[in-house]
Amino acid sequence: MVSAHLLWVFIGALAVVYALPGPDMALVLQTSATRGLKHGVVVAAGLASARATHVTLSALGVAAFLRSAPWLYDGVRIAGGLYLAYVAIQIFRSPAFGLDAAPGQATASTLRSAYAKGVLSSILNPKALLFCSVLLPQFVRPEAGPVWSQVIELGVVLVVIGVMFDLTLAAGAVRISGWLRRHPKAQTLQRWTFSAALMAFAVRLSLD
Repeated sequence: MVSAHLLWVFIGALAVVYALPGPDMALVLQTSATRGLKHGVVVAAGLASARATHVTLSALGVAAFLRSAPWLYDGVRIAGGLYLAYVAIQIFRSPAFGLDAAPGQATASTLRSAYAKGVLSSILNPKALLFCSVLLPQFVRPEAGPVWSQVIELGVVLVVIGVMFDLTLAAGAVRISGWLRRHPKAQTLQRWTFSAALMAFAVRLSLD
């Protein structure tokens, strides 16, 4: 097992990383504010699935393979950038709240779409996979027991902390959505802001 001291340090590191603005944060905020808490929670579930996949792939050595195959890394990176740009354009072209589906009005189709956005926005970011491959080994101690069990423990903590952050963001976004609905200009600014943010992340991911 991972020692309590190392576990708390790991949680602190994750808190700092999750608090930094990024495409995952922008997607959760935008979805929750415009579509309601249920859709925000589903996006968070998609992000959690992607992070669990990153942890698994990192443990299997896929991250090391990406580092040794620049062409593959670049392919995944560019695909991720293009997908974020696609989502940004969707947000920019989306209708105002008054024309959009009411918060909480969810269908199987819209929930599947929200989940897919959560998965794809994160799974197509190779930096997230490399982050796991760099961070997790720092907190593994062979003398503390089987390495695989420590990786699982750290991976579970990584996913759980991420879900907690995402759900907090979703709840906060829902609280301000009512105010946004009463202010059309604020709605426009909100859409443009999140669209521009995701487009900026897309460009950075594609070029970095």
